[in-house]
Amino acid sequence: METQFSGILTGILAFPFVAAIIILFINKEQKDVIRTIAAFATGASLILAALVFFTYDTEAARTANAGLIDSGSGLLTFQFVDKVTWIKELGVSYQLGVDGLAVPMVLLTGLASFAGVLISWGIEDRVREFMAFFLLLVAGVYGVFMSTDLFLLLFFYELAIFPMYFLIAGWGWVELREYASMKLTLYILIGSVIALVGILVLYFEAGAFFTEHPELQPATSETAYSFDFNHIQYAAQQGAFNEANYLGLGDGVTIARFWFPFIFLGFAVLAGIFPFHNWSPDGHVAAPTAVSMIHAGVLMKLGALTAIRLGVQLLPDGARVHLPWIIFLALVNVVYGAFIAFRQRDFKYVIGFSSVSHMGLVSLGVATMNTTGMTGAGLQMFSHGVMTALFFSCVGMVYDRAHTRDIPSLGGFIKKMPLVAIAFIIGGLVSMGMPGLSGFVAEFPIFVGVWRGIPQAIIDASPTKLTEGGANYYGFIGVAAALGIILTAAYVLRVVGQVFFGEFDEEKFPDIPPIRIQDRVAIYMLTAWLIVLGVYPKLMSDMIESAVQPVVGLLTGSK
Repeated sequence: METQFSGILTGILAFPFVAAIIILFINKEQKDVIRTIAAFATGASLILAALVFFTYDTEAARTANAGLIDSGSGLLTFQFVDKVTWIKELGVSYQLGVDGLAVPMVLLTGLASFAGVLISWGIEDRVREFMAFFLLLVAGVYGVFMSTDLFLLLFFYELAIFPMYFLIAGWGWVELREYASMKLTLYILIGSVIALVGILVLYFEAGAFFTEHPELQPATSETAYSFDFNHIQYAAQQGAFNEANYLGLGDGVTIARFWFPFIFLGFAVLAGIFPFHNWSPDGHVAAPTAVSMIHAGVLMKLGALTAIRLGVQLLPDGARVHLPWIIFLALVNVVYGAFIAFRQRDFKYVIGFSSVSHMGLVSLGVATMNTTGMTGAGLQMFSHGVMTALFFSCVGMVYDRAHTRDIPSLGGFIKKMPLVAIAFIIGGLVSMGMPGLSGFVAEFPIFVGVWRGIPQAIIDASPTKLTEGGANYYGFIGVAAALGIILTAAYVLRVVGQVFFGEFDEEKFPDIPPIRIQDRVAIYMLTAWLIVLGVYPKLMSDMIESAVQPVVGLLTGSK
């Protein structure tokens, strides 16, 4: 039995999970104790996540992943690995690890969850249950980002979904919470079930392949059937999913090409991809502030990362065939989402549809299938996550004091809440892609990647003609997607002008208390990352690139 245990990733996962259990045994009247435990747990996980981020060895990862395709034997390298065999007969292990794409997401989860607890300090209704569900949600998200065993990943994926239902249904906006919570759960659950079937197909096909060809089985695998990501990745690399005439559907249909859209889109539902996006704005609006921060800031990235990890990385042959048309769905996300955001009166709906638009940029970057675009997608996931958490925290602070989210009814709030106004303006500039902030360093590589189009090596490797000329029409898609930047600037400036500037109505809003110290800490923490990453993108870009390059290598390979 192979066992590795660095402990740090298990610590990140354990703090919120154990704290949730402890909180359930505390007297419900001890609200400050409950809040303090939740803050300590999320803060401790954040510290460990920051430690992982700043000690991750990018050069070692780049070197280890070099020649993944050429060697025919290289497996993706994860760091800070915790591995203990769980169910040997099924090939299930408790297995955690991170690469350059997952590390920023773990840090993002730490930032958003700690800030969410601070922003929720004023909640008085069933604090014990709220914090317990919130911490379980956080633990589930951490688990997905860190799991390198697909059985464990799918377990945490479902764990991350169900607390959302209870948090929205129990503490959300009364007028919408029942409808939104049910809609969110059904959309994401159906998508994940479809993707789960695809993953099980890959598990059984990989096991059958290694049973037939035991000499090709990785030395690290104890059985032909294993949920280890690298085990299935290696089977894909050896051509286990490329057998023609799958299900008798013709020579052009393989396992990879048949199941890629089901797996990719099944997980991308959580990323809000068109036309499966309309659960997302309702979920954002109905959720309490902290849940909206996790929902838009982190959960949507969970969908994007799993779509990349389990779709593109495991089924590169399918990705070559299907991403050239999926990019049109991403284009609709970008432009349609921004336009609908511009038309909203509800403060929260603006940010909700803005998230749909900006997640479309992530999908655009992935669909470029080149290093520049996919690195931009990774940066965009982090930048948008922090920006959206900041946006929803600002909206929550205004709503808690004004008791309305109707944009035309507000005005002049910069006079009462100057720090909130400044933070929202910085978030708006990030959203618009202003140079010097994280939005620019994320969006610029995406548009460059789209303009460059599909790499010629991928076109040559594709057995179909679907990707031919991709470099040409991708350029037009890049130009069309740029409309999203213009629309984003329009709705950000409109919201800032109507909510924070103009005359403040003292009669309508006679008592606006100052924001709490906890709110200030959350604002400073989130804003700092938007500025630091914009000024020094190398802090994260090299790390993400080191994880993206092997994926592009898989896409350009012939296996």
